[in-house]
Amino acid sequence: MEYSVLGLEDLKPEQLNGKRVFVRVDFNVPLQDGKVSDITRLKAALPTIKYLIQKGAIIILASHFGRPKGKIDLKYTLEPVAKEFEKILGQTVSFIPDCIGPQTQATIKMLKAGSVCLLENLRFYAEEEANDQAFSEKLASLADIYVNDAFGAAHRAHSSTEGITKFLRPAVAGFLMEKEVRELGNLLSRPERPFVSIIGGSKVSTKIDVLNSLIDQSDVVLIGGGMAYTFTKAQGGKIGKSLCEEDKLELASQLLEKARSKGTALILPDDNLCVKNLADQNEKPQSFLSGEIPDDYAGCDIGSISCINFSRYISEAKTIVWNGPVGIFEDKRFADGSKAVAKAMSILTEKGGKTVIGGGDSAAAVASFGYTDQDFSHISTGGGASLEFLEGKTLPGVAALDKV
Repeated sequence: MEYSVLGLEDLKPEQLNGKRVFVRVDFNVPLQDGKVSDITRLKAALPTIKYLIQKGAIIILASHFGRPKGKIDLKYTLEPVAKEFEKILGQTVSFIPDCIGPQTQATIKMLKAGSVCLLENLRFYAEEEANDQAFSEKLASLADIYVNDAFGAAHRAHSSTEGITKFLRPAVAGFLMEKEVRELGNLLSRPERPFVSIIGGSKVSTKIDVLNSLIDQSDVVLIGGGMAYTFTKAQGGKIGKSLCEEDKLELASQLLEKARSKGTALILPDDNLCVKNLADQNEKPQSFLSGEIPDDYAGCDIGSISCINFSRYISEAKTIVWNGPVGIFEDKRFADGSKAVAKAMSILTEKGGKTVIGGGDSAAAVASFGYTDQDFSHISTGGGASLEFLEGKTLPGVAALDKV
């Protein structure tokens, strides 16, 4: 995989001054009562946009939002996002109620150097997700330069992430994209050892490729979350009513054997917090050793012994990547495992260790615990994208950019 992409600072000043720059951002943010409820992704785009303003560019922001299924659905309009981003940026952000067409082009032509506009939802057109060539060319006709700063969408070969680059060059990475590619790329190509991976989440099936990749790369792989029970059952343990993919038991055995043959320590939880009925919020969790969960109980988080052991492995590492919570952290009864992982990683960061949160639910978990990007070396903004990157797959949105 190619990790060295051309960035904004590789362009000459005259390539930006007075030029129309199409910036693919990830403004797919949560709305509540018509207002943005989490501005993390909006703030993440600021460095790139402020740099372009400073260089005298005309900035055309483009994003998808929700799943309008290729039709105009004003429930998914980006207009409220434009208003919120205007506040964060501290200058006018013109909202353009379409993303292609003569009116859009005419509006953009009227913008002056340093101006910022946001196009309407790209996914109002089915052609966006279909990576339609004609649609890609129409997007490209709006600008002189292409910048992709939407790592969270880089694993999709859509018109605005891949197709547009066939008609618009140079095609470079924004600061957020550049950092994601650098941090995750270094993690796979030259991690400082010991390198510990923590893989959680509910299903082995969704993490097969990343497990295969990280067993190859890591010195230690810690496994938590629902997927741990499939591994425990594959070893002959009793898991009660815990989540288990029966059709993945053989695969789990193969992954355990692969780890043994590679000399990678694959560590499962020692104990688990369990309940009989997850829906009963008044039920107090019980702790059971792994492989000894009674038939009427289901595991929902790693237990206190596991928290201590996982934290010890983390403290001994030089490089850590975490993808997927180790318990049902949204329920405060089962948040302690993920909290222990987050705390141990933040302590390692303070001591100079390399700590990477691999996007998605892991990023949501640490945010819910009150941690920020200052507490870790890097928190990825891409859930699916970071997962595929860690799997060793080529991301179309990264591959399409100019290389150094």
